[in-house]
Amino acid sequence: MDTKVRYFELTMWPHMRAAYNLARWLVRNNHDAEDIVQESFLKAYKAQENFRGGEAKTWMLSIVRNTAMDFLRRNKVAATVALGDQLHEPQDDSPDPEHVLLAQSRREQVRQAISQLATEFREVIVLREIENLSYKEIASVLGIPMGTVMSRLSRARNMLLVELGGPKEVQHDLP
Repeated sequence: MDTKVRYFELTMWPHMRAAYNLARWLVRNNHDAEDIVQESFLKAYKAQENFRGGEAKTWMLSIVRNTAMDFLRRNKVAATVALGDQLHEPQDDSPDPEHVLLAQSRREQVRQAISQLATEFREVIVLREIENLSYKEIASVLGIPMGTVMSRLSRARNMLLVELGGPKEVQHDLP
């Protein structure tokens, strides 16, 4: 097997799920997300000589984000999802039907609240809370300062709390 192909498989392929997840949250459509991930992996493969080591996941997610943003600009996708639109969610196999129903309802509320966020806030929430990237990695993926990441993340969390019926604003105990 070609060493270029093997290197790509070992460094980039493990991040396919994260790439798809980010693309799906950004474009809000499974089919378009699949196309974006495919295009992104092709771009990454062609440009892998530009990858200088470091965190492959961050590099790959940067490509996915840029490809998704290009897609959104080209297609001028609406900024909100209709309430009837649903993203695929794996079924919870919990034995207690009441808890399953409550958990599914809460997940749907959170998913709906995230989907209503502006892209700049939605992407930091997805990268931090779903993909577990560090602030530094998020800053690298988005090409913004780490302080901006922290600010957007704080604002996004506050907006989600308000949307989900929590306090109007989170108070932080800073010295």
